[in-house]
Amino acid sequence: MPVQSVIPVLQDAAVAAVYCSRRMGGDFYDFLRVSPDRVVIGLLDVAGRIEDNGAIISAAQQTFRSLAPELFAKEDINEADAMSELALALNRTILQSQGNIRSCPAFAACYNESLGTLCYFNAGHTPGLLRDRTGITELPATGLPLGLFSHATSDARIVALEPGASLLLVSLGLLEGKYKDEEFGLGRLKDTFLHANSDDARELCVSIINNVQQFMRTPPIHNDVTVLALVRAATAKALAVAG
Repeated sequence: MPVQSVIPVLQDAAVAAVYCSRRMGGDFYDFLRVSPDRVVIGLLDVAGRIEDNGAIISAAQQTFRSLAPELFAKEDINEADAMSELALALNRTILQSQGNIRSCPAFAACYNESLGTLCYFNAGHTPGLLRDRTGITELPATGLPLGLFSHATSDARIVALEPGASLLLVSLGLLEGKYKDEEFGLGRLKDTFLHANSDDARELCVSIINNVQQFMRTPPIHNDVTVLALVRAATAKALAVAG
C-alpha cells in the first residue's frame, strides 16, 4: 500500500488531493518537496484490483520518492531531462516489480515555485487540465502508459501557470462515472472546472467529486475516483519566464 502523502507548503500556491470512497484499484498520488523551490507531484493508476497490484504501487512510490529528490535537487538542472528520466525509472520499476506487463497511466510534474512553471509528462493518462484567464487548456498524453514496454519514453513539456491559474488532474474512474448509459466524461469535467468558484485547492477537489456524485445520483463506487489540484495564488508575482 502507498505511504500517506504529506502535503507540502508552497510559496504563493497550494496543492491538494481527494480520494473518494474506499480504495479498490490502482490509483495513488504523491507530493514531494525536492528542493527549496521545486515540488514534484504524481498521479498514477496501476491496472487491476488493489489486492493484485499493491506491491507494484508500493514499489512505484518508493522509486518516485527516492529518485525525484536526486533528479531535481540541483538548481541548474534541465527539468525536462529529469522528468523524462523519472518516467523511465518508474516504467522499469512497474515492469520489474512482478515480472509481467501491467499498464499504468501516469501524470507527474515538477512545479517550479520561483518561476511559476510546470514541467510534466503524461504517460497515457487522462489529460491534465490547466485553467487560466484564457479558459481551459488540455495537457494531453506525451507517451504510452508505463508498464508496457521496457524502452518506451515519455516526452516532458513545460507550461507556465500565470497568477490565479489552476492545474486539475483526475483518474479515469472519475470520467467513467455513469448515469444510466451516459458517462461524466472529459467535456463535462472541463465545464465543471471552468465554472468552479473556489480558489482553494482542496475545496476545488471536493467540488469536482461532488459534481460527479450529483451527476451519478449515487456515490461513485464503480472504481477509484481521485482528484488532484494545484492552484497558483492570484496575488503571486508575475512569471519570470514564458512557458
